[in-house]
Amino acid sequence: MSPRRTRPVVNRALAAMIEQAGWTHAATAQHVNAVAAESGERMHYDRSAVGHWLTGTVPRPDAVHAAVEAFRRRLNRPDLAPGHLGWPGPAFAPPADDPWRGDPVARLATLGEDDLLNRRTVLTAGTFTLAALSGLAAHGGRARARAAAGRAGAGDVARIRAATASFADLDDQYGGGHARAAVAAYLAREVTPLLHRATGRARPDLFSAAAELGYLAAYMAMDAGANALAQRYYISTVRLADEAGDLVVRATALRSMAVQAAELGHDGQALALAEAAASALGGHGPQRTRAWITGMRAEAHAAAGTRWDALNLLRRTETQLERADSAPESEWTGNYRRESLEHQIGLTLTQLGDHATAARHFAASMNARRPIELRTRALIGVRAAHAFLRAGDLERAAATVLQLSDDVRLISSARVRDELRRLRADWQPYRDSPAIAEVDAAIATPSG
Repeated sequence: MSPRRTRPVVNRALAAMIEQAGWTHAATAQHVNAVAAESGERMHYDRSAVGHWLTGTVPRPDAVHAAVEAFRRRLNRPDLAPGHLGWPGPAFAPPADDPWRGDPVARLATLGEDDLLNRRTVLTAGTFTLAALSGLAAHGGRARARAAAGRAGAGDVARIRAATASFADLDDQYGGGHARAAVAAYLAREVTPLLHRATGRARPDLFSAAAELGYLAAYMAMDAGANALAQRYYISTVRLADEAGDLVVRATALRSMAVQAAELGHDGQALALAEAAASALGGHGPQRTRAWITGMRAEAHAAAGTRWDALNLLRRTETQLERADSAPESEWTGNYRRESLEHQIGLTLTQLGDHATAARHFAASMNARRPIELRTRALIGVRAAHAFLRAGDLERAAATVLQLSDDVRLISSARVRDELRRLRADWQPYRDSPAIAEVDAAIATPSG
């Protein structure tokens, strides 16, 4: 129920949009906060703030962006602009800056420079948008970049892939918030100039190598909580893969975009992206990579409520993984192992509500992780603890987190922090348990 108004409504455009959305003032604030959180921005608006907006207060620019995106999703209005909400800006949005169009190399260079400089307009004022995902279907084909004169060859490809492997090891160990500036600088200042000089037989391999590094930059941005930035990097990765004619890299980027959508709660988009990843391979590609994508399809179907499809896809994932004849280390993407499948089973069963079984699979995945996979082990471990808590096993939940407490302090990962935050919120009713109280104090101020 909206509070009694003591000041007249000045912003009638916003009032009309709220009524059209069917939201209360409190619900409006919650949706704005949720959109902002997707890009790593913590906002704490409430119904009184919305009341101030209606009486003429204009929120700060990043809140305007979040509000516009929230109403776009609710009303299915991709054209909606600040002016439609009664705030400064054109009444009708200019043509959107479509990340699927234009020179993909120039876009990537600009994106890397913006990331390196940590510009607020890129990292927070921008929002993760569902409209950008719709561009996948409209602009999924190749759009060849203009190549300048010059030479770039196999040696450049080898160096880029070696750098990507080194950065990936740092990401595995310490999380996406660590060394991101170095990745952005290398991408923008070392790699993109080579792409403009790429000609001849080396060109596809060079674009594939750049796409792999772009994918890593996207994944690190997502792990650091910069989801709008990650979305742009993922789109750049798809476009570079299209330039190279590399279906595996294209499918890989789409699969991780599905993960991002799923973690942000956009179940329909996650399913569409997972299916698009499978379609990109067309039944071809390494069995290990196919298993990695099939597992994501299982999770997405579970979230969408299609239980039997999810369980059948899990069985298919296991079969594909058993048939994989390559060593995991031989493929830059997927790197799919039995412990990866255990994690995917846990995620899928969580969506299906079987928390006790999910907890066992999460724990198996966590315990099998290699020492370098510090971030992944912590992330999955917290998910295991949450599943134990939901299944009513407080002792196992507490013990699982307690053994991770030292690792968590080394990791710079918004995803790990957010998982911990949700876990701590859910175990508050059990704070009288000595085990829960002990571990809650141990992780109260994790670093990163």
